[in-house]
Amino acid sequence: MLEKLFKLKANNTNVKTEIIAGITTFLAMAYILFVNPSILGQTGMDKGAVFVATCLAAAIGSVLMGMIANLPIALAPGMGLNAFFTYTVVLHMGYHWQVALGAVFISAVLFFCLSIFKIREWIIRSIPLPLRSAIAAGIGLFLAIVALEGAGIVVDNPATLVGMGDLTKPGPLLAIAGFFLIVILEARRVTGAVLIGILVITAISILTGLSPFGGVISSPPSLAPTFLQLDIAGAFNVGLISVIFAFLFVDVFDNSGTLIGVTRKAGLTDEQGNIPSMGRALLSDSIAALFGSLLGTSTTTSFVESSAGAAVGGRTGLTAIVVGILFLLSLFFSPLAGSVPVYATAPALLFVAVLMASSLAEIDWKDISTAAPATITALSMPLTYSIANGIAFGFISWTVIKLCTGRYKELNPALIVLTVLFVIKLGWLTA
Repeated sequence: MLEKLFKLKANNTNVKTEIIAGITTFLAMAYILFVNPSILGQTGMDKGAVFVATCLAAAIGSVLMGMIANLPIALAPGMGLNAFFTYTVVLHMGYHWQVALGAVFISAVLFFCLSIFKIREWIIRSIPLPLRSAIAAGIGLFLAIVALEGAGIVVDNPATLVGMGDLTKPGPLLAIAGFFLIVILEARRVTGAVLIGILVITAISILTGLSPFGGVISSPPSLAPTFLQLDIAGAFNVGLISVIFAFLFVDVFDNSGTLIGVTRKAGLTDEQGNIPSMGRALLSDSIAALFGSLLGTSTTTSFVESSAGAAVGGRTGLTAIVVGILFLLSLFFSPLAGSVPVYATAPALLFVAVLMASSLAEIDWKDISTAAPATITALSMPLTYSIANGIAFGFISWTVIKLCTGRYKELNPALIVLTVLFVIKLGWLTA
C-alpha cells in the first residue's frame, strides 16, 4: 500500500529511510511547538490553545503535503510570520488578535486562489535557474545563521551587529560536538547521521543535567479559546489592506523559496530545475494556511527545516506523513518533545546549510550579470533574516542588471511584473 501511495522504489527510497527522515525533520522543527505559543501568547491569546492549534495545523498541513503532493516537506506556523502577527499587527498597530487572525484567513483565501489558477506555479517557473540555485544556497545560509544563533555561537553585538558567543558554555560546546559528530558519521556513510547526532546531544544534555527531562505524557489543553475566533469582518478595515498583502506576499515567497530549496536538496527537480508536482504542493500549503487560521494560529507554511529530512534520504510524502503523525502525538507527549534542546537541533541545521550551500557551484561566476544577482540573493536571506527579502533583492537586481546590460532576452513577463511588485513592497509596504 505504501509503495502504491508514495512510489518509494521510483524515488529510490524505502519505508525505514522515510521514517528516519520524518523523525529527523520533526526534531529539527519541534521548537515551533514552544516558540509559537510564546510569541502569540503576548497578544493575549491562550497559550495552551495556541499549542494545540500549532500541533493540529502542523499535522494537517504535513499530511496534506504528503498525500496530495507526495513531497517530503513538512508544514507548521511560520517563524517570522508569527512575529509579524504579534509585534506589528497586534502590539504596534493595535488590532485585536481576532482581527489579525481574520487577516491571516483572508490572505490564505487569496493564497488558495493564486494556487488554484496556477499563478504561483507560473511565478516559480519564471525564476531563472541561476536564481533558483542562489535561493537554495541562500536558504542554507539562512539556516546557518539560525543554527549558530540558536546554539549561542553567534550573538548580537551593538558595535558590529553580530559577534561570537561564549564558547566556554555547555550549549555552544555541545552544538559544535554535535556538528562534528554528524559530519563524521555522514562521511562514513552511516544511515541516519543527522538523527543520531540530535539524539546523542540530547541524551548527553539530559544526563548531565543541562536540560530537563520533561516527562512523557500530559493531557492536551483546550482549543476552544482560539478555535473559530477570527474576526473576518474586522480584517476588511482599510488600514489592514497592507497587512493582508504582507501576509500573502511573505507566505508566497517564503513557501516558494522553501519548495525550491528542499526539492533541489532531495533531488526531486527535473533537468530544467522544475518541481514536477509543484501545483499540488502549492495547493497543499494554501489549504493548510486556511486550516491554521481557523484553528487559531498565524500563517501555516512549508518549513525550511524539511531539508534536514531530505538530507537523510527523505524523498516522498511518507516523510511528511510521519512528521504529521509526530505532531499529533505531541498533543499528548509535549513534555517529551520539549526535552530536545535547541543546541541539539542546531548542528543538524548547520549540517544542512553546508549541503545546500553547494548550489552555488552551479552558478556561472564568470558572468558578472549572473554572479551579482546570485550573490545578492544568497547573502540577503541571512542578513535580513528573511527568505522573502532575499528573493525580492534577487529579482530586482537580476532584472535591472540584465536590462541595463542589453540582455533583456533573459527576462520574461513574470520577472518584470514581480520586480515592480517587489519594489513597491520594499519601498512602500514594509510594515
